[in-house]
Amino acid sequence: MMISSRVRLFRLTGALTLMLASTALALPAVALSDIRDITPPSGDTPSDTVAPLPGHEQDVIEDSLPVIPDPDPLIKRSDPEEVESVEPETPPVEVIYDIEKAPEPVRRMRELIIEAAKTGDISKLKPLMNPGPDQTSVPLQDPDQDPVDALKAVSGDSEGMEILAILLDILTTGFVHLDPGSAEETYVWPYFAGKSLGLLTPREKVELLRIVTAGDVAEMQEYGNYNFFRVGITPDGRWKFITVGD
Repeated sequence: MMISSRVRLFRLTGALTLMLASTALALPAVALSDIRDITPPSGDTPSDTVAPLPGHEQDVIEDSLPVIPDPDPLIKRSDPEEVESVEPETPPVEVIYDIEKAPEPVRRMRELIIEAAKTGDISKLKPLMNPGPDQTSVPLQDPDQDPVDALKAVSGDSEGMEILAILLDILTTGFVHLDPGSAEETYVWPYFAGKSLGLLTPREKVELLRIVTAGDVAEMQEYGNYNFFRVGITPDGRWKFITVGD
């Protein structure tokens, strides 16, 4: 006899229901008190602690270790950019007013030049210029030119009177002793030739204005040094030069 599909489905469903019921009756009952508490004890594990993923346990350990800084070098050297070379300062030259501090030959030649200048005759200077290989150096002199004629050529007048007046002015100021102990040792008038114009005192500025004009001083300050006439005498009393310029 053929069984319809619906009847067959009812029979299978009923059989499954009986099997599940019998299995449930066979299992022991579990009380609520027998359910184990899986909550972690208080204080053992922080609530915000996240277990490391598998394979990353070593990273967690290394991150938790304290970082010890590298020790400083035993010898600390300054940064090359911070090291500045300090050049020794050149001490200022001494301005000397007491002519007695100069050697006697120097004092004698200075006095002879002053006496010749006071005469108003520039030719009186020629015997003092030591004709020969060591002749006094004068400005703008040609090799074969007479030194007196060369001085007249730079004077504001044809007779050289201006040069004589300049000699009197500069030889009555203070002087400086340059290059002591060397072959170039010289006593030089005026002292402005050996001192920075920026270091002049008010008194010294007045002395400079007795020799040159205020316009000349402004020009000298622009170039940073005295550039007017000067006279040099060697320690042995030789009139070494009368020059103009730097």
